[in-house]
Amino acid sequence: MTAAPLTALSEDEKLFQSMVRKFAKDKIGPHVADMDRDMKIRKDILDGCFQLGIMGIEIPEEHGGAGSSFFSSILAIEALAEVDASVSVCVDVQNTLVINAILRWGTREQQARYLPKLASSWVGAYALSEPASGSDAFALQCRCEKRGDDWVLNGSKLWITNAGEANVFVLMATSDTGLGYKGITAFLVERDFPGFKVGKKEDKLGIRASSTCELILEDCVIPAANVLGEIGKGYKVAIETLNEGRIGIGAQMVGIAQGAFDHTVRYVQERKQFGQTIGSFQGVQFQIADMATEIQAARLLVYNAARLKEAGLPFLTEAAMAKLFSSEVAERVSSQAVNLFGGVGFTREFPVEKYYRDAKIGQIYEGTSNLQRQTIAKNLLKG
Repeated sequence: MTAAPLTALSEDEKLFQSMVRKFAKDKIGPHVADMDRDMKIRKDILDGCFQLGIMGIEIPEEHGGAGSSFFSSILAIEALAEVDASVSVCVDVQNTLVINAILRWGTREQQARYLPKLASSWVGAYALSEPASGSDAFALQCRCEKRGDDWVLNGSKLWITNAGEANVFVLMATSDTGLGYKGITAFLVERDFPGFKVGKKEDKLGIRASSTCELILEDCVIPAANVLGEIGKGYKVAIETLNEGRIGIGAQMVGIAQGAFDHTVRYVQERKQFGQTIGSFQGVQFQIADMATEIQAARLLVYNAARLKEAGLPFLTEAAMAKLFSSEVAERVSSQAVNLFGGVGFTREFPVEKYYRDAKIGQIYEGTSNLQRQTIAKNLLKG
């Protein structure tokens, strides 16, 4: 039997992708500029994401989710990013980080409590980074201490995506900084737990409608039932979840590149200079060809990593490659898009400057490009 091409989608996948693209174009598209300016995703758009089922793609039907696949999450993230990267990353974090962590590490009781809410109305966030632990993810200072039947957390988190809207946080803390990664435990922290507060919202270059906030924990009381996974094994929850999350960021970057490219193709076929459309010039055609080729190469890397993950095969190296390459492609393609639009591309009256701003974060969050290179090299040089 001949294996299907990576970009060949099943009928169900095509229908799903088409549905998400239509939602993005019709419901999100008219509000992208306003949300970017206001630094906030509209509530009706978030509600629409829940109603469409894309906030709980892999949640089993018994818990109110779509009962679909990881690859479907990747298709949704990509399709949304073609229109707006902020909504895309909200859906990405919900599905590839929060829900994946609970599906993999949560007890039956935790899944029964949180998955129906995450499928219907609750936004989730993933809280690992701190002021002193960005790329050095396990240099955590947020402390956890067992007191009776509860845990008490003290410290802060920084750069937490979805924090402004989130109802529940997958949060890492350490019982002893001297133990390194072995002291880390993962917790499910609800927004209204005593001692928990969402702090400053960051004013960012790109993905501005996506909330990125500080979290403050002051004697925050967490029930013992809200430990996610094993005590002292929070590093496994963090690392293995982020490995999957990298594929989601790769999909987001492919979507950004595709969105910028689509606007550019339309523009070069309309804009006239020297008595003809600029798309008729060979120099512009070569640039369009290079952009399309890089996008397709990035998509193949992302789809391959997602298919490997879904098949239960090793995918760590492929996920790092997908995130590394697609984030750099998104920056190059969106930059070229601004160039081809010319002066108007540098203004906010036209859409490509926002794709350019949104692309930059792909080389930073969920593991910088240099960390991806380190991961790839380590796996290649194992012997």
